[in-house]
Amino acid sequence: MDKLINDFSFGLFFWQLAILIVLIFLLKKFAWKPILDSLNTREEGIKDALDSAEKARKEMQNLNADNEKLLQEARLQRDSMLKEARELKERIVTEASSEAQEKADKIVAQAQITIQNEKNAALADLKNQVAELSIEIAEKVIRKELSSSEQQYRLVEEMLEDVTLK
Repeated sequence: MDKLINDFSFGLFFWQLAILIVLIFLLKKFAWKPILDSLNTREEGIKDALDSAEKARKEMQNLNADNEKLLQEARLQRDSMLKEARELKERIVTEASSEAQEKADKIVAQAQITIQNEKNAALADLKNQVAELSIEIAEKVIRKELSSSEQQYRLVEEMLEDVTLK
């Protein structure tokens, strides 16, 4: 019985081995190639996806660098525009201040001329009034002093003496 079992085991082993070899041959011929092709295709797809991801990452870095550069340029342009605006403001303020000063100087000069003219007119008027008052006073004094004929002759003689001495 041992021999039978041994023969049976050997026969079973042989058939199992034969089935395994046929199965391996069939798998190699029909299954391994499609499986390996699909694995290679998948591997290439993954590799392409990784390459695309790397390219996208590099493009993002380039875009970020470009964005940073554009942002920096925009900041520089903004600073330049602000500087120009400040300079324009200062120039306008300076020009307005100069114009205002010139106008003020002209007004002051005109006022001084007007004041001088008014002063001269007032002095001339005052001189005229003083002259008129002096004449009136002299007239009144002379009338009072020369009320007599004798005083009139004495005054005429004094005047003649003064005229001849000078």
